[in-house]
Amino acid sequence: MKVYLTVICAVIVGFVLSMVLTGRLIPFLKEHQFKQFVRELGPQAHLSKTGTPSMGGLAITASTVITSLVLAAIFGVFSPGLVAVVITMILFGVIGFIDDYEKAIKKNNLGISPKQKIILQFAFSLAFAIFAYFMSGDPAGAGETAVPGSSIWIPIWDHYLNIGILYIPWVMFVMIAFSNAVNLTDGLDGLASSVTALVAFLMVTVAHNFGFGEYPIFYAAIIGACLGFLVYNHHPAKIFMGDTGSMALGGGLAAAAIMMKLEIILAVAGLIYVMEALSVIIQVTYFKKTGGKRIFRMAPLHHHFELGGMHETKVVRLFATLTLIFCVIALVLSLI
Repeated sequence: MKVYLTVICAVIVGFVLSMVLTGRLIPFLKEHQFKQFVRELGPQAHLSKTGTPSMGGLAITASTVITSLVLAAIFGVFSPGLVAVVITMILFGVIGFIDDYEKAIKKNNLGISPKQKIILQFAFSLAFAIFAYFMSGDPAGAGETAVPGSSIWIPIWDHYLNIGILYIPWVMFVMIAFSNAVNLTDGLDGLASSVTALVAFLMVTVAHNFGFGEYPIFYAAIIGACLGFLVYNHHPAKIFMGDTGSMALGGGLAAAAIMMKLEIILAVAGLIYVMEALSVIIQVTYFKKTGGKRIFRMAPLHHHFELGGMHETKVVRLFATLTLIFCVIALVLSLI
């Protein structure tokens, strides 16, 4: 009963905080010219979005951090792991903030260079990977023998596989891949926030089933923060989360899953993120190999559907529905 109470409180507090902070951010960002600049290479329908305030991810991150830390302390589930997850979310958000700042203030629509971005992601994910490597715990929540920090839980097999020092590059790959995948998904009004809210809901359920106390609060705070932001981010969006939000969400989602050894479950639930990232990789590779030919009308994948004549609100509903299906599959895998 206590877990349900903490989760409900986290969703409500996260929602209210995010909604209030986002509402306050919109005029502030407009006044200081933190606005979106849409690439001419993107869908022509998106050119009308130029000038919409960006960096709304500041409200999402702040709401998630404040809600999860305060409620974890109140309900007695505060832990070093949660602090590490929160710090990691903030750091990945900082990468996105720098990128958004370059785009908005310096009018550089490409933001910081891919090399600069990957160096920062590499450094932050390495620090977290080392921390996670030396952490061990009781993922089953039933007083069982703690598993080494270098272990990964394999669904269906229901076994913790200890991969030793290889765990560090594994964690780095998961974090960098996931943060970039969520970032690529943030391309339509309400898409990233709605998909992330659903994925976070699944992770709340699985985290609770595995006996964790602090991470359900963290994921519940993300649900509330995304829903509060969605009040202003649904079509037509009054504000965008920007890389500030998508990078922070990707880093936070991955970090908490890593601490629970549930990276594979997260990947299944967030299969939309994976598909979005793969569409870009496939498109770029095929384009280079064939001298300019394309598989998709445009990548990431949501633009392919949009250029096929589907309105962006329908694309968002489609991707949200698919995410719900993927979450059900992930839940089943976690219970087998």
